[in-house]
Amino acid sequence: MTKVLVINPNSSVSVTKSMEACLGSVRAATRHTIECTELSKSPPGIETDEHVAAVIPNIIEAVTASSADAFVLACFSDPGIAEVRRRTASPVFGIAESAYLTALGLGSCFGIISLGQSSIDRHLRYLKVLELDRRLAGDRSIDKTVVELMASDVVDVVSRTGRKLRDEDGADVLILGCAGLGSYREALQDSLGIPVIDPVQAGVALACTTLDLGYRKTAR
Repeated sequence: MTKVLVINPNSSVSVTKSMEACLGSVRAATRHTIECTELSKSPPGIETDEHVAAVIPNIIEAVTASSADAFVLACFSDPGIAEVRRRTASPVFGIAESAYLTALGLGSCFGIISLGQSSIDRHLRYLKVLELDRRLAGDRSIDKTVVELMASDVVDVVSRTGRKLRDEDGADVLILGCAGLGSYREALQDSLGIPVIDPVQAGVALACTTLDLGYRKTAR
């Protein structure tokens, strides 16, 4: 049986459990085994450029030690994705890139709900690399750390932020810009009336579709 390994690049077990809870619908729709893991050597949250750089060796170690058929990097910064792809013949998906690709098919411009300003700056740099920044309506912060996010209910601030992205910035699709925000997706989508994307779901769904269709690299 084929396996998708979802790597939470931080060490937070609560983030991994949150991801697991959001993947039930994806598991129900696929024949592939989906496993989630965190990296014990990493910090509890990935919130700065220094954190991003620090976890890349841990991700590479986890990927090279695994026999999974596809990998999903479950951090919205897609840390080291180009390097990880060079290290394995298996397909590798970043949840940010997967969420952006999903959003492109659902609307004309997307908004991102982020944890903090450093995340917003990092997202914009990555969007420019991907040449998708012209489709960005806005990126707004809820001013929370990963630890704070997992320790409290932030539905009110997430809802207010999403409403501003829709009404003030003109977003017709929203992306939850953190792997730990997926539990708010359905309620937010129901209240705002526009598509809301959980990037972990997007990344895992894309990995499963890739395995279903047999997309792969072949030696020349």
